[in-house]
Amino acid sequence: MTGRDGDAIVRAVFAAYAAKDRAAIERLIASDFHFTSPLDNRLDRATYFERCWPNSGGIEGFDFVRLVTGDDQVAVTYEGRVAGGKRFRNTEIFTLRGDQVAEVEVYFGWSLPHPAPAGGFVDQA
Repeated sequence: MTGRDGDAIVRAVFAAYAAKDRAAIERLIASDFHFTSPLDNRLDRATYFERCWPNSGGIEGFDFVRLVTGDDQVAVTYEGRVAGGKRFRNTEIFTLRGDQVAEVEVYFGWSLPHPAPAGGFVDQA
Protein backbone atom coordinates (compact mmCIF):
# COMPACT_ATOMS: atom_id res chain seq x y z
CA MET A 1 0.00 0.00 0.00
CA THR A 2 1.31 3.42 -0.84
CA GLY A 3 1.12 6.35 1.55
CA ARG A 4 -1.41 7.96 -0.77
CA ASP A 5 -3.71 4.91 -0.49
CA GLY A 6 -3.55 4.95 3.31
CA ASP A 7 -4.20 8.68 3.34
CA ALA A 8 -7.29 8.18 1.12
CA ILE A 9 -8.67 5.39 3.32
CA VAL A 10 -8.29 7.45 6.50
CA ARG A 11 -9.82 10.53 4.87
CA ALA A 12 -12.76 8.37 3.72
CA VAL A 13 -13.31 7.16 7.30
CA PHE A 14 -13.49 10.72 8.60
CA ALA A 15 -15.73 11.79 5.70
CA ALA A 16 -18.15 8.93 6.44
CA TYR A 17 -18.15 9.80 10.14
CA ALA A 18 -18.90 13.48 9.47
CA ALA A 19 -21.59 12.58 6.90
CA LYS A 20 -23.10 10.01 9.31
CA ASP A 21 -22.81 7.49 6.47
CA ARG A 22 -22.91 4.16 8.30
CA ALA A 23 -22.86 2.12 5.08
CA ALA A 24 -19.67 3.83 3.90
CA ILE A 25 -17.83 3.33 7.18
CA GLU A 26 -18.99 -0.29 7.46
CA ARG A 27 -17.21 -1.01 4.15
CA LEU A 28 -14.02 0.62 5.45
CA ILE A 29 -13.84 -1.23 8.79
CA ALA A 30 -12.52 -4.81 8.79
CA SER A 31 -14.60 -7.61 10.26
CA ASP A 32 -11.93 -8.24 12.93
CA PHE A 33 -11.48 -4.51 13.70
CA HIS A 34 -10.39 -3.34 17.17
CA PHE A 35 -10.64 0.12 18.74
CA THR A 36 -8.65 1.42 21.71
CA SER A 37 -8.79 4.79 23.48
CA PRO A 38 -8.16 6.05 27.00
CA LEU A 39 -11.70 4.84 27.78
CA ASP A 40 -11.91 1.72 25.59
CA ASN A 41 -9.66 -1.35 25.54
CA ARG A 42 -9.65 -3.21 22.19
CA LEU A 43 -13.36 -2.98 21.49
CA ASP A 44 -14.46 -5.33 18.73
CA ARG A 45 -16.28 -4.08 15.64
CA ALA A 46 -19.81 -4.62 16.98
CA THR A 47 -19.05 -2.87 20.28
CA TYR A 48 -17.35 0.00 18.43
CA PHE A 49 -20.48 0.61 16.36
CA GLU A 50 -22.68 0.32 19.44
CA ARG A 51 -20.58 2.56 21.69
CA CYS A 52 -18.73 4.98 19.39
CA TRP A 53 -20.71 5.38 16.16
CA PRO A 54 -23.57 7.34 17.86
CA ASN A 55 -21.02 10.13 18.50
CA SER A 56 -21.12 10.90 14.78
CA GLY A 57 -24.50 12.55 15.36
CA GLY A 58 -22.94 15.67 16.89
CA ILE A 59 -19.90 15.93 14.60
CA GLU A 60 -19.92 18.64 11.95
CA GLY A 61 -16.50 17.93 10.47
CA PHE A 62 -12.77 17.53 10.85
CA ASP A 63 -9.79 19.71 9.97
CA PHE A 64 -6.59 17.72 9.53
CA VAL A 65 -3.49 19.08 11.24
CA ARG A 66 -1.23 16.23 10.06
CA LEU A 67 -1.42 12.88 8.32
CA VAL A 68 1.73 10.74 8.43
CA THR A 69 1.76 7.47 6.52
CA GLY A 70 4.18 4.60 6.77
CA ASP A 71 3.81 0.99 5.65
CA ASP A 72 0.43 -0.15 6.99
CA GLN A 73 -0.15 2.69 9.47
CA VAL A 74 -1.43 6.24 9.29
CA ALA A 75 -1.11 8.73 12.14
CA VAL A 76 -3.57 11.59 11.99
CA THR A 77 -4.00 14.61 14.23
CA TYR A 78 -7.19 16.55 13.64
CA GLU A 79 -9.42 19.22 15.08
CA GLY A 80 -13.02 18.11 15.29
CA ARG A 81 -15.96 20.48 15.02
CA VAL A 82 -19.08 19.73 17.04
CA ALA A 83 -22.55 21.25 16.71
CA GLY A 84 -22.70 24.49 18.67
CA GLY A 85 -19.16 25.55 17.77
CA LYS A 86 -17.20 23.41 20.25
CA ARG A 87 -13.87 22.05 19.00
CA PHE A 88 -11.43 19.40 20.17
CA ARG A 89 -8.13 17.87 19.04
CA ASN A 90 -7.28 14.17 18.87
CA THR A 91 -4.55 11.99 17.43
CA GLU A 92 -5.34 8.54 16.04
CA ILE A 93 -3.14 5.73 14.78
CA PHE A 94 -4.81 3.62 12.07
CA THR A 95 -3.52 0.16 11.18
CA LEU A 96 -4.63 -0.78 7.69
CA ARG A 97 -4.99 -4.13 5.99
CA GLY A 98 -5.61 -3.87 2.28
CA ASP A 99 -8.28 -1.23 1.77
CA GLN A 100 -9.76 -1.54 5.28
CA VAL A 101 -9.02 -0.33 8.79
CA ALA A 102 -7.98 -3.21 11.06
CA GLU A 103 -7.26 -1.22 14.21
CA VAL A 104 -7.45 2.30 15.63
CA GLU A 105 -5.76 3.76 18.71
CA VAL A 106 -7.13 7.14 19.80
CA TYR A 107 -5.37 9.65 22.03
CA PHE A 108 -7.61 12.50 23.16
CA GLY A 109 -8.07 15.16 25.75
CA TRP A 110 -7.44 18.54 24.16
CA SER A 111 -10.17 21.10 24.36
CA LEU A 112 -9.96 24.04 21.97
CA PRO A 113 -9.22 26.70 22.78
CA HIS A 114 -6.73 25.24 25.24
CA PRO A 115 -7.80 25.97 28.84
CA ALA A 116 -4.24 26.92 29.86
CA PRO A 117 -2.74 30.24 28.81
CA ALA A 118 0.14 30.11 26.33
CA GLY A 119 3.27 29.13 28.24
CA GLY A 120 1.16 28.09 31.23
CA PHE A 121 -0.65 25.09 32.60
CA VAL A 122 -3.93 24.04 34.16
CA ASP A 123 -3.54 23.87 37.95
CA GLN A 124 -5.09 20.62 39.14
CA ALA A 125 -4.27 21.15 42.83
